[in-house]
Amino acid sequence: MGTTGNDQDRIRGDRGSAEKPSPRALVAGATGYIGGRLVPELLDAGYRVRCLARDPRRLRDQPWAGRVETVKADVTRPDTLPDAFADVDVLYYLVHALGTGADFEETDRRAALAVGRAAKAAGVRRIVYLGGLSPRQVPERLLSPHLRSRAEVGRILLASGVPTAQLRAAVIIGSGSASFEMLRYLTERLPVMVTPSWVNTRIQPIAVRDVLRCLVAAAGLPDDVSRSFDVGGPDVLTYRRMMDRYASVARLPRRIVLTVPVLTPGLSSLWVGLVTPVPSGIARPLVESLRHEVVCREHDIARYAPDPPQGLIGFDEAVRLALKRVRDADVATRWSSASLPGAPSDPLPSDPDWSGGSLYEDRREVPVDAGPEALWRVVEGIGGDNGWYSFPLAWSLRGLLDRLVGGVGLRRGRRDPHALRVGDSLDFWRVEEIEPGRLLRLRAEMRLPGRAWLELTVTPDGPSRATYRQRALFRPHGLAGHAYWWSVAPFHAIVFGGMARNIAHRARSYRGS
Repeated sequence: MGTTGNDQDRIRGDRGSAEKPSPRALVAGATGYIGGRLVPELLDAGYRVRCLARDPRRLRDQPWAGRVETVKADVTRPDTLPDAFADVDVLYYLVHALGTGADFEETDRRAALAVGRAAKAAGVRRIVYLGGLSPRQVPERLLSPHLRSRAEVGRILLASGVPTAQLRAAVIIGSGSASFEMLRYLTERLPVMVTPSWVNTRIQPIAVRDVLRCLVAAAGLPDDVSRSFDVGGPDVLTYRRMMDRYASVARLPRRIVLTVPVLTPGLSSLWVGLVTPVPSGIARPLVESLRHEVVCREHDIARYAPDPPQGLIGFDEAVRLALKRVRDADVATRWSSASLPGAPSDPLPSDPDWSGGSLYEDRREVPVDAGPEALWRVVEGIGGDNGWYSFPLAWSLRGLLDRLVGGVGLRRGRRDPHALRVGDSLDFWRVEEIEPGRLLRLRAEMRLPGRAWLELTVTPDGPSRATYRQRALFRPHGLAGHAYWWSVAPFHAIVFGGMARNIAHRARSYRGS
């Protein structure tokens, strides 16, 4: 729930009091990758934040939703902007039409013109825009459509009459960033790849944390500063080298890259579309931009946003941060709203479905003619001597195979035949989370080319009915992980389907006990 009308009146009334209110920042693009991560940074810096969105409902599940004011407006419709821009000190313009169609340049142009005029009319003190880093030696008309549009938007805002800071970044490293996701999927899914010559283009990537730090600082620039700033990390790498370094951080074998001169940007984007889930409307403009060298020519932003004492985040550390959440946190953090993210590298509910790497899922749901207590009794008693309620030979064979490759197999059993607690071993699983009567989540400890979870949930439907839900989740590691999932997928109906049916059947047998 955002700020109410009474709250707004009170805030405006405070302007006449002795205590000066905190400045208000309007974030246009709060549903996007950068915007969703910038909002909590601004809140922590003491700003009152208003979020502009065409559909404010998309912000409801954000962890910071209750701390901001939301307004419904559309940057391509000038008549919707005056109320959104009222009493705004600094406007963050983080909107891009990339991925909306072939005419995205025209859409970006119209939106930038409307926003610049509305900001000027409303008396906005400063505009901060995150644009794209482009080579200065290449005329704007020869840039890729993506970089050309970013440059044009920056030029329009700088000419708006409102002091503007345009931060120009190349590839932003962070889970959820389209450029990073494309790099992730290409590297993880292809141990050997034939690539166009753009893999030898030099790029200066930047960690999302450093981008956010600069964006927050840009709001406080002196009023007479209106210009572009190049922002980049400490490393300048070719795209090929970025793939090599990613593979090293992700503990993948070194990738074999063969370059050929014949793949046009169009063919390259088709190739990327086949290998990655990044939508073609986004992948193609990004691929076309990779033909340009994007390296910072200055670091003037450091005058106003000094580098941290430990220095800018390097490429390898930025990748580690982007991957860390998946490795260290439980599965609910990334794939449900059970936990709230707390760092820029953490996922957000508004991140696109194709971000965050691959996650395979087998989902089952069975209505049960038994009370939730009876169903939970079966769920909590799973494993060990009670078995897994499904095709015992398959489970025994999987345990044997695990032992043959040095895993724990099924020999560990369970600590207690009836009760479980977090941290308990359960055959070749480990109890990662348990909510008595509702949820049991197990993390696989068998030898796998990836990470796996099994989640069992009980939902009451009345005193004598419940719904049993089961999710098997697998995050592959490299091509071997994808191959493993698809090799065992044909057996899921037998193993996991049978498991769900038999658990429901066993619960019914407890009804009279």
